[in-house]
Amino acid sequence: MKHIIFDSGPLINFSMNGLLPLFRKLRKTFSGKFVITQEVKKEIIERPQTIKKFQLGALQLKALLNEKIIELPTLTPKQKTQLEKKKIEVLNIVNNTFHTKNKNLRLIEKGEAAALALALILKPNVIVIDERTARMLCENPENLRKLLQKKLHTSIRANEKNYSYLKGIKVIRSTELVYIAYKKNLHELKDPAILEAMLQGVKFRGCSVSDKEIQVMKRL
Repeated sequence: MKHIIFDSGPLINFSMNGLLPLFRKLRKTFSGKFVITQEVKKEIIERPQTIKKFQLGALQLKALLNEKIIELPTLTPKQKTQLEKKKIEVLNIVNNTFHTKNKNLRLIEKGEAAALALALILKPNVIVIDERTARMLCENPENLRKLLQKKLHTSIRANEKNYSYLKGIKVIRSTELVYIAYKKNLHELKDPAILEAMLQGVKFRGCSVSDKEIQVMKRL
C-alpha cells in the first residue's frame, strides 16, 4: 500500500485557498492512501473547531476525514508501539542536531515529529510538508545549517552523524500537488493564468517556494 503522509500545513493551505475540491480529485487519482497522524488531526480539526475564526476550515477538513479522503493510518499493534517510540526519537535526534554556543536549536515540534516518524515506519511513502526547515532536514541538512547560521548571525555547529537519519524520506510540498493536479487537468478554472495563480496562492499561505521555482514549474 502506498501512502502520502500530510503535515498540517499543506492541508490548511489547501483549505485557505479554496482548493479542497481539487484535493478531493487528487485523492481519487491516487492508488494508495492520504494519511495523517493523530497530532495533525488535532492541529487541523480538533483545536480550530473551538475557535470561531478557524471553525469553517476545520469543518471542511473534518469532512475530508469523514469521507476518507484523508485517513488515520491503519497500523498493527507492533507499528503503533514503534510509532510512539519513533516520535520521541525523531524529536530528540532532530532537536539535538544543530547547536549554537549556548544551546541546541529546537527545529521541529510534536506535530512535524509525528508525521516524520510515521514516514519512517510506513513504506513506500511520500510526506507533504510546506515548512522549509523540516523539508531541508530530509533533503540537505548541511545547507540548512548554513542557512540558519546566516539567518541567526551566529556560528552553528552540527552533529553530522544525524544528517542521514531522515535521508530516506521523500518530501513534496503543496506546490508539487498543485502542479500534478494542473497536469492532470483536474482544475475547474480553464484560464491560462490558473497554474501560477494556484502556485502563488499556496506560496502566500505558507508554502516555502521561490518565484524562480514557480517560473520553472510554469515552463515544464
